[in-house]
Amino acid sequence: MAKKDRAYIMLGLRIIGDFGATIAIPVVFLSYIGKRLDGQFDTSPWLTIMGFVIAAAVSGATIYRKAKRYGKEYQDLNDV
Repeated sequence: MAKKDRAYIMLGLRIIGDFGATIAIPVVFLSYIGKRLDGQFDTSPWLTIMGFVIAAAVSGATIYRKAKRYGKEYQDLNDV
């Protein structure tokens, strides 16, 4: 396997892992917090939904920033 091919594969694997964690961690954390607060304040399911919506917004913004950075890394690989 060529060195450049290995660099593309490693970049792709890094993107998969990074994006997966960027989406999963806020969703799990904020949904869990929302569920706990729903139980405490008897507001079910509104705080859980609110936690999920906030997590989706945070994840989306973070993914956008990371995608721009990874796009630059990809271009740098092409330029070499």
